[in-house]
Amino acid sequence: MTQPTTSGSGAGLDAPTVEPKKPEKASLLDDFMDIFYAPSSVFARRANASFWIPLLIVSVLLGVIFLANRDLIEPIIDAETSRALAKTGQQLSADQIATMKKASGVIGMIGAFVGAPIGMLLLGVVIWLVGKFFDATESINAAIVVAVFSYVPRVVEGIVNRAQGLFVDPSSLTSRYSLSLGVGRFLDPDTTSPILLALVGRIDLFTIWVTVLIAIGLAVTGKISRAKAAIAAAVIWLLGALPAFATALRS
Repeated sequence: MTQPTTSGSGAGLDAPTVEPKKPEKASLLDDFMDIFYAPSSVFARRANASFWIPLLIVSVLLGVIFLANRDLIEPIIDAETSRALAKTGQQLSADQIATMKKASGVIGMIGAFVGAPIGMLLLGVVIWLVGKFFDATESINAAIVVAVFSYVPRVVEGIVNRAQGLFVDPSSLTSRYSLSLGVGRFLDPDTTSPILLALVGRIDLFTIWVTVLIAIGLAVTGKISRAKAAIAAAVIWLLGALPAFATALRS
């Protein structure tokens, strides 16, 4: 008598188990290189990794670039300070004005090394909070990872500004947007509404690049559609104008 076969159950037991694909491993240097052309892979690899070392690296790079660009930043600080004083109508002596400009330079120096890491941490929190409104499931760690790697274009921006400094007349550096690769560069800060300038000043190559990376990072780590991630990133872009709006309203 032939024995009944159990080919169906046997095949099921013998079939190899298909495991979910894990993100490929790469060095931190690879991640900083890949963020330029394969950001999705970077965010997938780094979603659960610590953000502290990348944050430190980006912060140091931004601080060093700030020091290298001081000759470009100083005339901008002088122009912004003079414009603010003119709007308030305050009559200050030359020594008082010099002291204010010196203080602004010191604050800028501190901000270059301290403001960058704080800015990335805050951006990460904003990404996490805004993402929740779009059903994103990323952790706060993953959101900060997205923020840190989305800041890499700011390093490139500093290098591009240094290159511009070789050709730009310092007397033409009359606003914070004078070196930007965007709309704000072509607007006169003395005649343009500060609120309008605060908004259109964010329409520049590097800010848009950062925003695109945020959208990609949200889609990958938050497991939401690209459409939802794009809308969330647009909201974050708009929120980024709020500090400038506040300054404009006070002036």
